[in-house]
Amino acid sequence: MLLVHKLKQFERQIVFMRWATAAEFCKIKYVGADFVEVDVIDTDTMEYCETVLLNPSLILEIAIGGSEIGRVVAALSSKLSSAESKYE
Repeated sequence: MLLVHKLKQFERQIVFMRWATAAEFCKIKYVGADFVEVDVIDTDTMEYCETVLLNPSLILEIAIGGSEIGRVVAALSSKLSSAESKYE
């Protein structure tokens, strides 16, 4: 099984990804045959700070679960709920 086939199962999920030049928490937006599109999360502000298009052969590691990912998901969720309450 190719990496892109497995990553397709995790579209729209938050993961920790290490690639050739960086390692970041990110949300997988799209997985194609020749590239993977991710939104990088700034863990200080818990906001999406940039979109990166990666060649799948440059991806070295992906963590799809764990306490740190749970922490990032919880922080993003609380940020969303507090933003929603501003508009009510």
